[in-house]
Amino acid sequence: MNEWKDNNVHVLAYQTSKKGKTLCGDSFFYTSTDEYFVCVLADGLGSGEYANEASVAVTELIKENHEKSVEELMELSNNVLIKKRGAAVCVFKINYASKTVVYSCVGNIRFFLYSPSGKLTYPLPVTGYLSGRPQQYHTQRFTFENHAKFLVFSDGFNIQGIKNLLKGYLPINIIADNIVGKYNNFDDDSTFILGSLL
Repeated sequence: MNEWKDNNVHVLAYQTSKKGKTLCGDSFFYTSTDEYFVCVLADGLGSGEYANEASVAVTELIKENHEKSVEELMELSNNVLIKKRGAAVCVFKINYASKTVVYSCVGNIRFFLYSPSGKLTYPLPVTGYLSGRPQQYHTQRFTFENHAKFLVFSDGFNIQGIKNLLKGYLPINIIADNIVGKYNNFDDDSTFILGSLL
């Protein structure tokens, strides 16, 4: 399990490849600066080498351009997939000072934000996938509270009861272990990224 922790955020990421495949078709990247946390999860269509190539192209591009806006990152992601296999792509950026999340997603990647007051935010993605063709994006903005948690995962996971999973004050290490123990799936490439805002 990948782990990142600084003064603003604690993040865990977990990934498995489809049974029998050496390369995972999912790729992810996240980083935290003094001002913001940015995260991308890309799920290449199908599995294996070409799915991996597509998803890695997206995450490498965002790694190099993470200071740009979410809208710009989605457009760049679409353009980098020209002549590659397509990918479902979710990008979100958390601004620490304004306590806002900016989110955009095309494809079947799910994102949840849970605030300690009990509010669960689940923005709906745009259906389809990025492939270089002209694409409509739906960028959404919402606020969060101190100690909010977020969870984003590819369609290899079928995680149920999100609110019950995230509510309370369990450390994210325990929540992540619960997800792995209950929902691990080797029939598809599977990735989740779980975080807590400190």
